[in-house]
Amino acid sequence: MSAAEGPLVVGVDSSTQSTKVLVVDAATGEVVASGQAPHTVSAGAGRESDPRQWWDALCTALDQCGEAAHEAAAVSVAGQQHGLVVLDADGDPVRPALLWNDVRSAPQASRLVRDLGGPAVWAERTGSVPGASFTIAKWAWLAENEPEAARSAAAVRLPHDYLTERLTGVAATDRGDASGTGWWTSATEAYDEEVLARVGLEPKLLPRVVRPGEVAGTVRDHGLPFSKGTLVASGTGDNAAAALGLGLRPGTPVLSLGTSGTVYAVSEHRPADPTGTVAGFADARGDWLPLACTLNCTLAVDRVAALLGRDREAVEPGGAVTLLPYLDGERTPNLPGASGLVHGWRHDTTAGQLLQAAYDGAVHALLGALDRVLDQDADRTAPLLLIGGGARGAAWQQTVRRLSGRPVQVPQARELVALGAAAQAAGLLTGEDPAAVARRWRTAEGPVLDAVPRDEETLARISGVLSDAAPLLAPASRDR
Repeated sequence: MSAAEGPLVVGVDSSTQSTKVLVVDAATGEVVASGQAPHTVSAGAGRESDPRQWWDALCTALDQCGEAAHEAAAVSVAGQQHGLVVLDADGDPVRPALLWNDVRSAPQASRLVRDLGGPAVWAERTGSVPGASFTIAKWAWLAENEPEAARSAAAVRLPHDYLTERLTGVAATDRGDASGTGWWTSATEAYDEEVLARVGLEPKLLPRVVRPGEVAGTVRDHGLPFSKGTLVASGTGDNAAAALGLGLRPGTPVLSLGTSGTVYAVSEHRPADPTGTVAGFADARGDWLPLACTLNCTLAVDRVAALLGRDREAVEPGGAVTLLPYLDGERTPNLPGASGLVHGWRHDTTAGQLLQAAYDGAVHALLGALDRVLDQDADRTAPLLLIGGGARGAAWQQTVRRLSGRPVQVPQARELVALGAAAQAAGLLTGEDPAAVARRWRTAEGPVLDAVPRDEETLARISGVLSDAAPLLAPASRDR
């Protein structure tokens, strides 16, 4: 380990499939140690994980960091959004957590939207129109399908809340992650007791919403490699953490390619999209993070590549085949019960063209939401910041360039969610805005790939197939 110029901080990224830990020099942004450990997701009717695996993975990843973790002065946990963690009176999970990509709660989401005045009312009140991903829909599903589990609840948490509470013993969350629940209102920045009453959830079961820059607690003594009194920040959701990790300024567009795909930008204006395409999330600083999310991104494309027996980069141009890779249902467009669809497959269609069509279908959905995400005064010619696991893949880069017609910048910094959490922890020590910390660390710097002409023909073909396929896709969504 090299000698640090400043105090050390720890940033945690507890994602869908693994937990990553970075120990970072708060002065320079140098990563001095890192660790990673996997956890599992059920492959049955829904998508669930045992929260205790997240804790075990965190402990393992911290152990891999060695003495550096012991020297850290502050820590922050970022986690996958929306997940429903239900705890009993002893703080143990009542059942596995329902994850963001579990779409069994689609009927409950639809009923909630209808019964509380419709999409426009929800958008104005909470900033978002809840879909199957939102925590409120998952709680409604649980109360309806597993009433004993709901009655056993002594605490309800999000994934990052669960880990923060195990670190500190304090029930705490932040505005960024709370804004993805459906029971926190962007209009008042508080829990909505009327909405909570509608789903039978008592406010006392929820964590306190810690203000940006406020200390959530300190690490309690349970054998972790931290010194006594190590500060713990509020933490936040994964997308808000990545925005911190990039040091985003308002209006800069981000396209994230991970298990899910997202497009977002920091905004100084509170968003309220009545179509439900854009979720009006809060960010972790005090501004807003309008965001659109798809359920099917790198994992779906990799699945297509595996079925074809091809490397994920082995794409070929040409052909007229369209593939909508809705293997987990879809959130954007809102088709939670949909499945994958192939159209225009002919004798001369090659495997490489079919794989390229999967990339095109995944990127099309994200770019279609981008204009709604950006403010009217945003620069629509500025480079797209391309992040996430797929960002360094040539096929992903070229597909985004070709379908967006915009230049693309690929930040050199890796693990931006964990870096954002580390920047939040550093802000506790220095009093700085965490985004300013990340800009000082120069995390967003990276090569810019020039714009190429936009492939209007492919965009129009995919839009046409999606429109024609609506009668096939929509009934599955309603019947799920």
